[in-house]
Amino acid sequence: MTTLLEARYRAVLRLLPAYYRREREEEMVETYLWDIDRATQDQSRPTFGEVASVAALAVRSRLGGPGAPRRYVLLGSSARHFALFAVLLQAAAAVVDRSLELTWAFTRGAEGRHLFLTGFTGRGPSATVFAVLTWTLPLLWTVAWFALVHGRPRLARSAALGAALPTLWPLLGPLVADTVPPDPLYGTATALLAWLSALTLCAAQHRDAPPTRSPLGSPGQVLLACCVVMGASVVLFPYTADAVWAPATGFVVGAVGWLLWRTRGTDRTSPGAALALAALGLLILAVRLAALRPWLHVPGAGPLVGGGLGQTAALALLVAALAVVGGRDLARR
Repeated sequence: MTTLLEARYRAVLRLLPAYYRREREEEMVETYLWDIDRATQDQSRPTFGEVASVAALAVRSRLGGPGAPRRYVLLGSSARHFALFAVLLQAAAAVVDRSLELTWAFTRGAEGRHLFLTGFTGRGPSATVFAVLTWTLPLLWTVAWFALVHGRPRLARSAALGAALPTLWPLLGPLVADTVPPDPLYGTATALLAWLSALTLCAAQHRDAPPTRSPLGSPGQVLLACCVVMGASVVLFPYTADAVWAPATGFVVGAVGWLLWRTRGTDRTSPGAALALAALGLLILAVRLAALRPWLHVPGAGPLVGGGLGQTAALALLVAALAVVGGRDLARR
């Protein structure tokens, strides 16, 4: 007769995919019940640690664990590619944004340096700490990138989570301090991009995941190339550049380059890469639209709005093309 505790364990094990339950469910239930007196089983429950362990196993087994069916292998590959591309994009964006800000401040003399420093001082100790963290923590995307491609997944996960933290401050800051809240759609879209990147990295880089390789060159060269493209887009088109201009341009150039490189028939070892790029492009498109919306009716913002609309069209076309390519890849595989 099935006890209440056994039924509870089996309910928890339903978190696991069907293929895994078929192979391991009975063994796992026996292990859980091994040293528990049957007379007391109706008064017991699975511990929090056991439930958390099963939940982690459920994620790992759905993201390309050993013996996983084809669809889970593809899902895991797509998740790892998404994390790789998203971390690279945000690492380059953080470096470019801060490099251009410092260059502007320290080439404008004392007035420029004073204007830069007033962003961190004069508002109280707590506001200063938050301002410094908001400026510095996104640079951890760079740490996450190099850790990821050099086989240090634990460091990559920690760095990505730390880098994503500042995206919460614009949303939570007005609740605890006297700060001006940002546009809610833009703040939400930015936080969604950062946290989906970090959480996907944490989930996809499990202990059974294959090693991550840098695409098209050494990690430093790839990051430098992205920084050059993003920085040049701001320098060459200063009147169209807002907070999203550089990363959106970097994604467009990178995605077009990947599609052209793929037509040469050399990308046959990256299942799920096209779908990963499509998902990342969709998130960037959401951030692009959210950032553009407040400027639509601002007098004199024609160049910025025109550039934003052009990026929106390019992103939409790329996402559609990548989705088609990804669908064909799945059909072939």
